[in-house]
Amino acid sequence: MATKIRKHTSEKQQIRYKRKKRIRAKIEGQGESPRLSVFRSNSNMYAQLIDDVKGTTLVSASTLEEEVKVKSTSSIEGAKAVGALLAQRAKAKGIQSVVFDRSGYLYHGRVKALADSARESGLQF
Repeated sequence: MATKIRKHTSEKQQIRYKRKKRIRAKIEGQGESPRLSVFRSNSNMYAQLIDDVKGTTLVSASTLEEEVKVKSTSSIEGAKAVGALLAQRAKAKGIQSVVFDRSGYLYHGRVKALADSARESGLQF
């Protein structure tokens, strides 16, 4: 059994949190190349571009927004829509390249769909 990191979390969540800490120790988003952070819940997808030096969120997008018009927000379609919307907003702010932070999630399914959609829409990472 993994050591307890947080109270009231399952062992699966604790393993993801440990993986997230290892990833975050190696990457950092800066002004010209912010960190693209992904959060995946059971029902929605969230993504934001973060400048770690200033500690600010530059751009964000989620399936909760009205611009994302998909049938199911918890599907690959929703993740693709969020990736495209985030890339569109980033380009409007003049951001071309980012550092991808998968937040401890495995790189497949909805996380991969969001990343691929953002790449297709013009973000480089």
